[in-house]
Amino acid sequence: MDTPILAIVAVAALVAAILWGRSARRLQRAWQRIDDELGTEADATVLARSAYHKELHTVTLYAVIAVATAVTATWDIGEGEVFFAFIVVPVILSAIFGRDFRREARLAEDRALLERRAEEVLSQEELAPRRWADRLAPEDLPGFAGFELGRVYQAGTGLMAGDFYDVFQVAPTRIAAVIGDVTGHGIEPSITAFQAKYLLRVFLRQYRDPAQALEELNRQMSTLERSEEFISLCVVVFDVEAATLRVASAGHPAAWLWHDREVRPLRATGPLLMLDPLGTYTSREIPLATGDLLLLYTDGLAEARAGEQLFGEDRVANTLRRDPGVAPDVLCKSLLEAAREFATEPMTDDVAILAVKRT
Repeated sequence: MDTPILAIVAVAALVAAILWGRSARRLQRAWQRIDDELGTEADATVLARSAYHKELHTVTLYAVIAVATAVTATWDIGEGEVFFAFIVVPVILSAIFGRDFRREARLAEDRALLERRAEEVLSQEELAPRRWADRLAPEDLPGFAGFELGRVYQAGTGLMAGDFYDVFQVAPTRIAAVIGDVTGHGIEPSITAFQAKYLLRVFLRQYRDPAQALEELNRQMSTLERSEEFISLCVVVFDVEAATLRVASAGHPAAWLWHDREVRPLRATGPLLMLDPLGTYTSREIPLATGDLLLLYTDGLAEARAGEQLFGEDRVANTLRRDPGVAPDVLCKSLLEAAREFATEPMTDDVAILAVKRT
């Protein structure tokens, strides 16, 4: 043999042909199975058939190279003529299967486009609840001279939030802190929460007494005629000039106030919103001193469950009682962590916690 290198090439090409042949056989079985299940014209069948044909084309190419180089190495004939004569075979196969290859390319392009659009939709679906929750329970709260704020929010199992809180200025010397919870999960309670939060901003600027603001909010929200939705809500207005706070609560879990070296509950002063359009509310006025700390939360915190036992209001109050001088942000995070450690079951409800300290 005058050209041993050709023999080496022939053996290598033969090995490659065998390996690709095994792969082609597997693809053929997959194509036949898909064809039986989905039919000949299904996109998946076309893609599987085309993939098999491509593998077959590769097998043929390597086999032709192996035969051509072997013949050229052993026979005393024109090397170039023999080699190129054999190469005609895969060229013919390419022409035969070319239409299928183009169709496969088109299908692959369409599928890639659909997958990209699906990813965009999923991304928006994941992003929308986070953006919506940030409107209802924002991570960043504004700063107010003379006050220190803390907050924490944990989403439940629903896609959309029903809990909300807010801290904003209603007058040059008055600051309002609000927390609320709409019954149910999903987009509708979340919309209701959004409406209530921003309507209350208007009414608290219109009425000096938070009880009046709640009554007006109740009348407006009751016109929505959502019989299965109710709102629990607590609003506290801090008056720096008068050194007081006024609180009104619509069926909300007890808030806790550290004042005069004791923790006292601030319980509901009226019914749930949207329960009775003519519901009446009252407010309480309490002196406000430096170091006083108000703790507001939604029922997802108190209802963290360990078997038949609830985390409960007393544990919330005791956490504040143990360290009333704690920073509001630390208090909120500690409460949520305590509830998580207590719970032996998943906390499926939203949890919002808001703390306001007079400095």
